[in-house]
Amino acid sequence: MLLAAAVVAQGGPVRLFLAGDSTCAEKLPEKRPETGWGEMLGKHFKDGFVRVENRAANGRSTKTFISEGRWQKILDDMKKGDWVFIQFGHNDESKEKGERYSPPDQFRANLIRFVDDVQAKKGNIVLLTPVVRRRFDKNGKFYDSHGEYPDIVRSVAAERKVQLIDMQKKTEALVVKYGVKGSRSLFLQLKPGENPNYPDGVDDNTHFNPKGADEAAALVVKGIRELKLKIAKHLKKGL
Repeated sequence: MLLAAAVVAQGGPVRLFLAGDSTCAEKLPEKRPETGWGEMLGKHFKDGFVRVENRAANGRSTKTFISEGRWQKILDDMKKGDWVFIQFGHNDESKEKGERYSPPDQFRANLIRFVDDVQAKKGNIVLLTPVVRRRFDKNGKFYDSHGEYPDIVRSVAAERKVQLIDMQKKTEALVVKYGVKGSRSLFLQLKPGENPNYPDGVDDNTHFNPKGADEAAALVVKGIRELKLKIAKHLKKGL
C-alpha cells in the first residue's frame, strides 16, 4: 500500500526513454540470443517507480532516428520530469551506409537538438557514449573503432552542461578485463548448430548476448549512481 501511495503521489511512475541503436534495442524472437542492454535496465529499479520505455531501434543513427519520426514520438509522449537517455554513434559513423551516415558536424548538431528538445519540455537528458565493439589487434591489445564520435558526445555534454555516462570507457574496461578469449562470452558468438536462429553460427563482435547486455546495463546503473542522478533513488539496492 505504501508503494502504491507513493507512486500515486508522484503522478505515476517516472518514465525513462531510451533513444539509441541495436546495442540498446529490444530484439525480435528470431534474433535471440542477441540482446540490447536496454532490455536489462528495468530490473534495476524498484517496482512501480520507473518505467523504461525502450525506443532504441536496430540500425538507427541520430539522422534516421529523426527522419523516421522516432525522436518526435518520444517528444510527443514525454512529460515534464521524464528522463531521456541517448546513445548513438555506431551507425552515425557508417560511411558505407549512406542512409545512416551522419557526418561529425551533423552528429553534433543532432545531439544538440536532442538536448534542446528535451530541456524545452522540462525533461532530464543524459548522453551516453557508444558501447565498444570487441576489437583486439594481433598482439591482443584492445582498440576502439568509433573514431571521433565518442568525443563529440563528450564535448556536447560539456558544452551544454548535461550529464554524461561514458559507456565507451566503461565497456572498454569491461572487455579488457575479460580479455581476448573471455570477452567472447559477452557477445553474440555461436557455433554452427548451437542455436536454431543461427544454424551456421555467428561471430558478432558488436551485439551483446544476455550476459553482455546485463553487464552493460549494470554499467549504466553504475553511471546513474556515480552522477547521483535524481532517478538513482529509485534503484534497487544490491544489483
